[in-house]
Amino acid sequence: MITLWKYHKIPLLFSVLSSLFYVAFAYDLVRSDSTKLILLYTALFAFAFKIIKTTGFNTSTSLSTGFKLLVVFSIVFRLLFLFATPNLSQDFYRFIWDGRMALEGFNPYLYTPDYIINQAGTKIKSAQELYNGMGSLSASHFTNYPPINQLCFVVANLFPGQSILSSVIGLRLIIIAADIGTLYFGKKLLERLKLPSRRIFWYILNPFIIIELTGNLHFEGVMIFFLVWSLYLLHSGNWKWAAVVLACSISVKLIPLMLLPLFFNHFKRSQERSKSRAFLDKIKNLNLLRLVAFYSIVIASIILLFIPFFSMEFVNNYSKTVGLWFGNFEFNASIYYLARAIGYAITGYNEIAIIGKILPVISILIILGFSFFKDNSNLPKLITSMLLTLTLYLFLSTTVHPWYIATLVILCVFTNYKFPLIWSLVVVLSYLAYTNTTFSENLWVIGLEYSIVFAVFTWEVILKKRLPVN
Repeated sequence: MITLWKYHKIPLLFSVLSSLFYVAFAYDLVRSDSTKLILLYTALFAFAFKIIKTTGFNTSTSLSTGFKLLVVFSIVFRLLFLFATPNLSQDFYRFIWDGRMALEGFNPYLYTPDYIINQAGTKIKSAQELYNGMGSLSASHFTNYPPINQLCFVVANLFPGQSILSSVIGLRLIIIAADIGTLYFGKKLLERLKLPSRRIFWYILNPFIIIELTGNLHFEGVMIFFLVWSLYLLHSGNWKWAAVVLACSISVKLIPLMLLPLFFNHFKRSQERSKSRAFLDKIKNLNLLRLVAFYSIVIASIILLFIPFFSMEFVNNYSKTVGLWFGNFEFNASIYYLARAIGYAITGYNEIAIIGKILPVISILIILGFSFFKDNSNLPKLITSMLLTLTLYLFLSTTVHPWYIATLVILCVFTNYKFPLIWSLVVVLSYLAYTNTTFSENLWVIGLEYSIVFAVFTWEVILKKRLPVN
């Protein structure tokens, strides 16, 4: 213990400060208190930076004392939230609702909370409290959470106790377990790519990740666990299991679905090295078969996971709910807000119905461009394409909730780009919308957030012209 203090006293001191600030964040903060929110959030980022920078460990020894210490900090900071009710998001009420619906024998994709709550004698525990907590917007729509996410909701409701808090603890333990899995496979993948293993703490010790995932119970953390595991398996040559695990990631959140086209060029690696034309043709055919098999396994796995819920009514409800995000909702957007302002100036109306259809088309064209015209033959290049594709997609989105950028944070760990880390800091500005009763956004604040993000993005991606890790 004395030796530990002697060599790591600075990170230990900052870990104590971080613990106190996380407790204040979890148990003594309301999202309308913008000053306290920003001060705590900014301080935690400063502490995390100091902890990672000052914790020394031999990079050639992945299980050194310093590395173990950072792992302990990562787990302790998350456990501090264990008994806290999320204070920056109310989505968890819907998670618990869906899980309890399934346990009562209802297909969560076929009934809205509005419909269930109006039925006399509903058996869902704490139904009215959950209904009130999720808000009218969520209550009036069908669920859009994929099947493995639904399974997590069910498991969380099986934890001892019938209260909402017991289900919150269940949800939180699942997310913490997923983060530990991301730490494990992320470290192993960094080592395989010959990158410093401490980079994984840019994600694991990032206050944004701890607060948004463990604190506010967003399941991007579980999706990311499966995604990193899949990338590790792919780099290890286990592409069949990588396809299955990638399907699991998609079945938590649909976002990785848009990354599927990027694998088109990935299976072409090493075929140019052969001087034999016959052998080259054989390799090309083999790579084509692998590509087809990879896509087939992913799609088949997704279908199998959705089958227990399948019906034509499910297809109709689910497609409508997912479509709402492109044509109805707007929050913390960037390019869309500029396009909306131009639309107002020309027509005098909010043209989201039109703009919301054009921007996804542009996103699709960007994905296709990265899929067919970018060299994604090795994993670092593939991950870089994933990062840039998802970034441009979010720049074009009508709705960018803070937790959406968690995927960018984990992907940047394996690249030379750091702009997602800056974004994870300044995204807290989007919460200033909750300081007023109408939840209206201050566009000057949103402009400040994206001015910083676009400046760093432009410097790293365009001006500095950084290349993917070789």
